[in-house]
Amino acid sequence: MPTYDVTISEHIIVQSDPATTFAAARELDLLTVHSPLLDTAMWLRGLPARLSRKGVPAPAPRIVIGPDMGLPGWTFLGEQRDREVAFAAVGKFWQPTIEWRDIAAADFPGFREPGWGKIAANFSILPYGAKATLLSYECRTVTTDPASRRRFLRYWWLIRPFVGHIMRATLRQIEANARARRE
Repeated sequence: MPTYDVTISEHIIVQSDPATTFAAARELDLLTVHSPLLDTAMWLRGLPARLSRKGVPAPAPRIVIGPDMGLPGWTFLGEQRDREVAFAAVGKFWQPTIEWRDIAAADFPGFREPGWGKIAANFSILPYGAKATLLSYECRTVTTDPASRRRFLRYWWLIRPFVGHIMRATLRQIEANARARRE
């Protein structure tokens, strides 16, 4: 996504080779990413749905970034083996209960229907010295009209620190998984 309203990125040095780190990123089960703050934030994020008549759907047994992600609104954009994996979503994430829009990966770049936000994210892997890897997680968000942009930027001001925390927790989990693959 070359044009965006906001971007955030986090990085970590993984003491593992790029192929092992990529495999750990590619096979990450997002449901294994935890921290006290993340777990609390996710519980709070689900509170409006729990209080409404809609309720919270049962969680998937695993959520792995790939062609069959199993997350509403999220789509797998593709990968460059041992280098990058990219995924995206369309939604109204600034609302108390997120409204997701399922969209095919091929339609994601050109999607411009007013009232929505688009997220493009990736894990990228670069060699770092002889035996380590620079693992990066970048997230870019763009909205499809000025009113959505205003709503999203107010929401972003509040949640940006939590997004950074979630990204760092995700990178730490990938690092732990790469370390476990090595042992």
